[in-house]
Parts: sequence; C-alpha cells; structure tokens
Amino acid sequence: MKQKFTSLLFFFFFLFSFAHAQVATTDTNKVNIIRANFLYLKPEGQLQILSGNVQLSQNNTLFYCDSCIINSSANTFEAFGNVHINDSDTTNVYANHLNYVGNKKMAYLNGNVRLSDGHATLTTKQLDYDVASKIGTYHNGGKVVNKKSVLTSREGVYYTDIRDIYFKDNVELKDPAYYLKTDSLLYNTETQVARFIAETFIKDSAGKTITTKEGYYDVAHSRAEFTSRTTIKDKAMTATGDRIASDDSTGIIQIEGRGVLIDTAQGVNILANRIFANKKTSAYLATQKPLMIIKQEKDSLYVTADTLFSARLTDLYKNSDSLLKLIGVKEKDSTNRYFEAFRHVRIFSDSMQAVSDSMFYSFKDSIFHLYQNPVVWSRKSQMTGDTIYLYTKNKKADKIRTFENSFMVNEVQPGVYNQVKSTRLDGYFKEGVIDSVRARGAAESVYFIQDKDSAFTSVNKTSSDVLDVFFLKGEVYKVILRSSVKGTLFPISKKHPSEMHLQNFQWLEEKRPKTKYELFE
Repeated sequence: MKQKFTSLLFFFFFLFSFAHAQVATTDTNKVNIIRANFLYLKPEGQLQILSGNVQLSQNNTLFYCDSCIINSSANTFEAFGNVHINDSDTTNVYANHLNYVGNKKMAYLNGNVRLSDGHATLTTKQLDYDVASKIGTYHNGGKVVNKKSVLTSREGVYYTDIRDIYFKDNVELKDPAYYLKTDSLLYNTETQVARFIAETFIKDSAGKTITTKEGYYDVAHSRAEFTSRTTIKDKAMTATGDRIASDDSTGIIQIEGRGVLIDTAQGVNILANRIFANKKTSAYLATQKPLMIIKQEKDSLYVTADTLFSARLTDLYKNSDSLLKLIGVKEKDSTNRYFEAFRHVRIFSDSMQAVSDSMFYSFKDSIFHLYQNPVVWSRKSQMTGDTIYLYTKNKKADKIRTFENSFMVNEVQPGVYNQVKSTRLDGYFKEGVIDSVRARGAAESVYFIQDKDSAFTSVNKTSSDVLDVFFLKGEVYKVILRSSVKGTLFPISKKHPSEMHLQNFQWLEEKRPKTKYELFE
C-alpha cells in the first residue's frame, strides 16, 4: 500500500514538473499546458491526453476545452467540448471542436462556432481562424449580429484586429431601418460602416430604394456616399448620378456627374452636373449646365440656365400669412412649388421659345415671370419688353403680357417685318399658337399689306391708343386700331422694308433656341 502511494505521488510530481516546464519554454510557437484535471502520457512521449478544465496557451492566446490530445512533436492539438479561444483579450472564439496547428498558428473550428470582437458576434458551422494575423474565414454560411443589424453571407473573412468583415456570395444585411442585398460587402463592426464593391440593392423602412455598385453606408449616422452610377428612388423623388452623397439626418442629397433628379409629384425632371436636394424641405438647387424638363404629353417644356432652384411656396412666403391666404396655397397642395432660374435663361417647346436673364415660375398660377431683356417667340412672332409674364394652361402657352417698352415683331419673310410697339402688350394663344395681341399705351404699328397672290401692295404705318392684331396660323392677317388713330399708307414702291422699322426695332432670331438639343450643349 505504501509503495502504491509513493508511485502515485511521484506521478503527480512528474505531471507538475512537466506542466511547469511547458510554461517556462522560450519557444514562441510552442503550445503550453497551463492546467488540466487529468493528464495521460503515452509511452512514446509524443501524445498527451488532457481532460477536465483544460487550459493551454501560446504567447498571448489562451485555449480552453473539456479535453484535448496534444502532439508535442508536431506542435498540434485537437480539442473537444466547450472550446474557447481568447486571443489577446480582444477576440473570443467558441466551438464544439478544434484542430490547432501551432507552428502555423491556425485554428480549424466546427460545431456551433461563435466569434466575438466585443462589438459584433459571428456564428457559423465552420471557421478557419489565423491566430497570428487575427483573421477568421468561413465558407459554408455565416451570420454576424451587431446591435440591431444582422448580416448573412455564404462566405466571409473576419479581420478581427481592425473590426472589418468581408462578406461574399448572397450577402444580406437586415436592420429595422433598412434592408441590403449584394454579392460583396465590407463591413466594420466598430464604426458600422458598410462598403459596397458590387451591384447592391438597398431598401429602407419608408420604401426608399437605392441601386449602386460602389460606395459606403454609415449605419450609425445614416449617411451614405456612392462613387459609381447610382439611383435613389422614393415616393416623391428619384435621383441618379455618377456620385451621390446622402445624409438621412439632414435630408440632404448631393449629386455630381450626369445628375438626374425626377420630381414625380410635379412631373418635372432636372438634369445637371451638380444637384443639391433637401428631402425635408423639398428644395433643390442645380448648377453646371442644369436643364429642367416640364413633362407633358405632346409638347414638353425645356428650361436651362446657369442655376436652377426650386422649393415650396409656403417656405417662400412663410413670413406673410396674408399673402399665403391670397394665393390660396396649402402645405400639402400639389401646386405648392416654384422654380427660379438665374443667368442665361433659355426656354424651349415646339410651339414657343424664350430667353431672359432670370425667371420665376409658380405651379400655383402656372406663370413664367421673365426679367431683364426677355424675348418670347411663337412661330414667326417675337415679343420683347422690360418684363414678360407668360401664362400657361395645361403646361401650354395660354397668354402673354409684356410691360414697358413692349415690342412685337412678326416676320412676313426674311427682311420684311410687321411690327407693334406700345407701353404694354397682351397676347393670347390658341392651342399653344399666338392668336391675337392687344397693344395699349402709345401704340404704333407697321403692317405690310399683300394681295391674294401674297404680293406686297403697300405698307401701313399707324399710331393709336389701343391696337388689336389678329393672327391666322401664326401669321398676321388683320390689324384694328381702336381710338385716336393716325396713320399713313405708303405704296410698296415708295418704301423699302428696311425703312419701315419702328424705333428700337430688333430681330433677335440668333438668340432663339432652335431645338431642345441645343439646351443640352
């Protein structure tokens, strides 16, 4: 009995000495035994079997398990049950089973694998974890949970030291605020920034969708930037551009490079190289060759300028309740919007064209206010004045008013012009074509009279207080003088058309937009 006790004491003394020797080694790749309830050493001395609260170490990495088999010559071990790797106190990995290659510092884990970096937790069936580089790789599906965000993919690489995860193949990110689907995604668990490197689809809880190929989305701050051709769609607006930056907290969207903004509520498209939009105020600013298209079935209206701006009328007149009541605008009214254009304004439709230095348009009254050297053309007729109001109905020209220094020119043929000059002109359109004009205040006119064969017979120069001009198919066919009439009828042989120009006459055909394609240049 005493001999058995002495042998048992010698065995435990040998186990303590062996474990102590393993801890004291200076080999940085050597796997050391820290503790175990039981140890069995095979006679060859190469295999050690440990069980019960097993703890091993390699440098700053700790390994825990229920039992394991160590091959000391190969510097490998296999662990079973409640496997836990604590890597430098920053990363924890859990599994049912582990194969570890000490010289390569590679851990091959399977069975309910979990990896946590303190911010997010990855779960998968199998994981290859490189202890040296702190990189975990899975190939058979994985899920990462970070606060309320859940990411899944077929394959993934987890860079635990920098908190980056590269997801690949059937990637999905689900969050209470949005859903994302792509083929490749780089996600940082600390900053909660997702970077896209493949075709990506995003949909938020409000129904807004984003289609892109490259960019990032900051989940924590609801900010995003896209650096390839991207489209953002919501209920009232669609934005497309080569580069888009979006901040949901402020509602600001910045579009650069072949930008397109579609206001679906108003049927208006904005094209520009740079566009700023505020979703909270429904305002947008377009620069760098901006073009506005007011869509209609047959004759869309195109407007270009150096700068285009649009916002709500209620924001424009918010400090004047009496004015808001007067114009009858309500916050949620579809007509609660206006446009402004600054510098080099050009307007084109098939039936009407115009230029000016600046413009204001209200959807409430459908009036174009043209300022500073405005010119409006309708077929062969041209109107100028200090200020012009162009009224539209169903998005077609309905009537026109010119104020101060009003002048209308109607081209009969090159070099021959009918003319009307007055303080104010009021013109009326029919089906988008000029139908009649009334001139008031020191009205003057020059009118070339033709016979049935369209040969010129005479020219009439008159003045009156009020003068009416009537058109047929866009050409003058009758002039009526209402009061205080004075005039002279000249035989056509006595007056050359160039002599029959009223004071301040000008024919500005070179400024006229000829086609809508000119506006894109």
